[in-house]
Amino acid sequence: MNKTVIGVKKLSKQYRIGRRESYKTLRDVIANTFSAPFQKNKPLPQNYIWALKNVSFEVKRGEVVGIIGKNGAGKSTLLKILSRITEPTGGSVRISGRVASLLEVGTGFHSELTGRENIYLNGAILGMEKSEINRKFDEIVNFAEIEKFLDTPVKHYSSGMYMRLAFAVAAHLEPEILLVDEVLAVGDIEFQKKCLGRMGEVASQGRTVLFVSHNMNAISTLVNRCIYLKKGAIAAIGNKDKVISKYLEETFKEKEKLIYRDKPSTDVPKITRVQLKTSEPNNYHVNSKPLEIEVDFTLPKKIRKTCITLLIRDKRGIACLDFSYFDTGFVCSGAGVYTLKCTFPKFRLYMGKYHVNVYFTEPPGGDFFQLIEHICPFEVTMHGKSRGDWEWQPFTTTYIEDYSWQIEKK
Repeated sequence: MNKTVIGVKKLSKQYRIGRRESYKTLRDVIANTFSAPFQKNKPLPQNYIWALKNVSFEVKRGEVVGIIGKNGAGKSTLLKILSRITEPTGGSVRISGRVASLLEVGTGFHSELTGRENIYLNGAILGMEKSEINRKFDEIVNFAEIEKFLDTPVKHYSSGMYMRLAFAVAAHLEPEILLVDEVLAVGDIEFQKKCLGRMGEVASQGRTVLFVSHNMNAISTLVNRCIYLKKGAIAAIGNKDKVISKYLEETFKEKEKLIYRDKPSTDVPKITRVQLKTSEPNNYHVNSKPLEIEVDFTLPKKIRKTCITLLIRDKRGIACLDFSYFDTGFVCSGAGVYTLKCTFPKFRLYMGKYHVNVYFTEPPGGDFFQLIEHICPFEVTMHGKSRGDWEWQPFTTTYIEDYSWQIEKK
């Protein structure tokens, strides 16, 4: 039987709105200890919120657990407590094993130190001998692709360089437990693929991984089990497919419109509208009928080249259709406001519920501007399409092509 390496019991965390959490002196701790019994029934002021409330779960050695939920659900707070970056307000946490964490960009790095020095610093924090770090050093540098800047203070790194080094350090220094918070939020698409590949390797080596992400395809591919946090509490825990389905179904209910809107930015390239035009009202589309997707975006200044990718996922988070626009003629890479339209003469996705993700980037190696997920939910039906003696069944396929049969008797 696998040993429990993370035990969380009735964990709660309270924050005061609009105020940073201050550090406590020894005198404060002693004073609070003696005064606490007299404050138990004191009502909470209205300017406090619970980021986590009575969260309990266990993780066994070798498990890969995904943590999902909307922004503000308490996912990052949970990892910060497990990483001992912040203290809980109530409850307890038991951790058995060496922990490495990758939270916000640059967490755990000293800005005045070079990349080389930060690698050794992080290894020392993990309790590793210098010989162990030396053995992994070249592998870390090659993965992070920062060899030219290895002896430059990390305060001069771009956010992408910072993230590449931070992930390489966390994933290669052989922790027994790896905590990762939305590693796909920064960096180009190629680096994101490398991160997922490395996390898969770490998981296959029998280490324990807790992975926070909004990328349901990555979650469904990497994890064994899933925790769905909602408003600081556990809404579902267990089988990854069931938990992901529950999360996406609730997301669909909250985002019923087939149009996404946002305000333009005067500083960075930004998508301001995504609209899906289905064949039927109320978010329904009949298989093989025409479908259109329109994307409005603004460019405050010229960029290298506009690349927009539309990714359609099913209710389980599995990618079903991926199509990209590359501005090879440079007609929409200069400053301006643009509308991009994608038309499917016959949209042939199989029956089921879907949503759209949109990526706004430059070509590989360039800037990653925006990722918009879980928008424009719609449902494809097989209305009017006969299947002979069998009924259409969900999840039997993803795509239906036009075809015909011929038979000859010999």
